[in-house]
Amino acid sequence: MSRIWLRNPLAVHLGGGTDRTGNGIEPSGGGTEPDAAGGIVVDTSTGTIVELVPSGGEPEGFGAGGIDEVVDASEHVITPGLINTHHHFYQTLTRAWAPVADLPLFGWLQNLYPVWARLTPKALDLATTVAMAELLESGCTTAADHHYLFPTGMDDAIDIQVDVARRLGMRAMLTRGSMSLGEKDGGLPPQQTVQDAEVILADSRRLVETYHERGAGAQIQIGLAPCSPFSVTTDLMRESAALANELDVRLHTHLAETLDEEDFCRERFGLRTVDYLDSVGWLSDRTWLAHGVHFDDEEIVRLGAAGVSVAHCPTSNMRLASGIARAVELEDAGVAVGLGVDGSASNDASNLIREVRQALYIQRLRYGAEAVTCDRVLDWATRGSAAALGRTDIGRIAVGAQADLALFRLDGLAFSGSHDPIPALVLCGAERADRVMIAGDWRVIDGNAIGADGQALDKEALIAAHQAEARRLVAG
Repeated sequence: MSRIWLRNPLAVHLGGGTDRTGNGIEPSGGGTEPDAAGGIVVDTSTGTIVELVPSGGEPEGFGAGGIDEVVDASEHVITPGLINTHHHFYQTLTRAWAPVADLPLFGWLQNLYPVWARLTPKALDLATTVAMAELLESGCTTAADHHYLFPTGMDDAIDIQVDVARRLGMRAMLTRGSMSLGEKDGGLPPQQTVQDAEVILADSRRLVETYHERGAGAQIQIGLAPCSPFSVTTDLMRESAALANELDVRLHTHLAETLDEEDFCRERFGLRTVDYLDSVGWLSDRTWLAHGVHFDDEEIVRLGAAGVSVAHCPTSNMRLASGIARAVELEDAGVAVGLGVDGSASNDASNLIREVRQALYIQRLRYGAEAVTCDRVLDWATRGSAAALGRTDIGRIAVGAQADLALFRLDGLAFSGSHDPIPALVLCGAERADRVMIAGDWRVIDGNAIGADGQALDKEALIAAHQAEARRLVAG
């Protein structure tokens, strides 16, 4: 089969400003948005969207052999595949661990670092599979992971993640994270979790040259991601920026997540976080930052002018009591705002459609209901997240875009009595997608993840093996 018509959906969120359920709507930039209420046509041979069908219409060539399969979408809301801009896949092994259940960031990290230092290749493979499968079933088609732990025996950590992404057929931005500033030198991580800068930079180059794909439709991309100001040296930050410029890849780090981090930067560098970012050559459109909670007015303007992006992680920020990011002001200043679930030890889920709802509510506390609409937060999870990862081929439903789509059903008690599909998707608390397509191939059917080999995951066996590794890791 080469052409599939997803026919007559309940609603389509195009990923560009407002939802479209009928006639075209005048967007803020002028012109008329296309009406896709008649559905979407996907060419599976190219993995792209080739036609948006207007209300009451039919695809070109329908009835004359131009369509090979028709999927009834009349009970689905269709969105672009959701895009996760910040995660730590390995942390699915340490969810809801009592010793850190009630701690803020620094205490949480100091207790978990020794546990994470026992990570093994098998454990990472299982943790990554669980995280990515959970994301897929929540409607996520592209995920960025920030892996910065390379204890003994874990030199091939990113290679393991590449293999899992390929097995699941999911798009991934896998960042080669790093920690080089240990406790003995004034950093937060224990010494057994840090690496020498030369090792980090050499492996970063190897990974980019081996795996990084460019252009529309890329499945695997690599970014460089020193962990945070309190876990890497200033020299490594500068050298990572220079290497990213040379190799033309993106840069990622945690920044301004907590006031403790702000205090650390003032004490160690004599600078606020954005000044520090500027001093090491990171204030550029190559950079996207995790969290970005504690920026002042001037810093928000500077970040927007530089083209920096921010991964907003509402659940993690609430769980660790880190604060409320100034997402609306950041976006209004020109910062691309995406959503991230963050690590599954500070969320503790890998569920992106749930994160959309959390973003709506926490941002309304700061800005009010009228400024933070259901459409706006869906845009953060799609178009905004794509921009944060430097991509224009995903995160939107348009002719020529990648056929990455999430289809949600609005059934069950939770949706009974709801009236409007797009608000219902967000406000009634959708938890999982019914179907998910990546590059024209189904990766979730009837709510269950399907591997690249076309076989449903054996989730019972996966959970059993993952649970065993989680217990081993914590027990030591």
